Amino acid sequence: MTLYTSAAHAHGTPIVGFEDTGIDVNATNWWRDEETGEIVPAPLGHVNSDPNQYNAFPQCQVDDGNLAIDCLAKQRVCPPRADGKPGVPVIWKVAPRSVENPTWTDWTGNGGGPTCLYDRNPEDLLPRIAARIQKEFDRLPVIPGTLTAQPSPHTLRGAETNFYAKATEQLFDITILAQKIHIIAKPVQYRWNYGDGTSLGPTTTMGGPLPQDRWGEKTRTSHAYAVIGDFNVVLTTYFQGTYSVNGGPALPIPNQGLFSSPAQTVSVWRSVTRNYADDCLTNPRGEGCPGSAG
Repeated sequence: MTLYTSAAHAHGTPIVGFEDTGIDVNATNWWRDEETGEIVPAPLGHVNSDPNQYNAFPQCQVDDGNLAIDCLAKQRVCPPRADGKPGVPVIWKVAPRSVENPTWTDWTGNGGGPTCLYDRNPEDLLPRIAARIQKEFDRLPVIPGTLTAQPSPHTLRGAETNFYAKATEQLFDITILAQKIHIIAKPVQYRWNYGDGTSLGPTTTMGGPLPQDRWGEKTRTSHAYAVIGDFNVVLTTYFQGTYSVNGGPALPIPNQGLFSSPAQTVSVWRSVTRNYADDCLTNPRGEGCPGSAG
């Protein structure tokens, strides 16, 4: 293929490319990915907080948009990608973003020197997105499941306290390497830490509420405390995620994300049974009666 050069485009910035391939240096709004430090094309509508702007110039670029002949023989070799598309050896430069038509200086954030710029194709980024998706999933603002105890906030020693969870499927849209990523987080398992050194799970059982007249019954998620005191109960919900890139097919996120609810305090009391010879009508001042001094 034939290398061509042009002195400038509408903004006075040089262009280089290969015929029939559409590679166009400086034709994209570039930004630096804070996660990788790499300069990538900015997605549509991207809000950039970086005070700098970046641009790529052909390695052998000289004034007036021409290429230095003696440089061409020594410039970096950019092997074709797997699909056969060639790359352009470029030098990245930086300038303040607030300056229009700035004077560019060499950017050394990539170690300096020429790098290879390829015509970006979203499919080429899939392996790199897959390598990052677990980390991105784990730090999503997923709302953990909510925990309910029956009875609450007080329960009795030796009696079954019913615990159950509520959790919902959640959707997120993020950007990775300038690609639109849609994530679905679905609750699949639950783990109860009862605060007294015992726990249950992970289990697919989220439990369920009991009517008040059945409080104290044993359920699949209930717990009987052996001692009195205040115990902090924590529910951890396991979410399984899938993601799609630019509206493509749903792909599984390898590992589940664990998200814990704030601790809920349950006070365990003891019950005392006493027998009396009469009731409060017969003896209004009897222990436990409204007229009792106690």
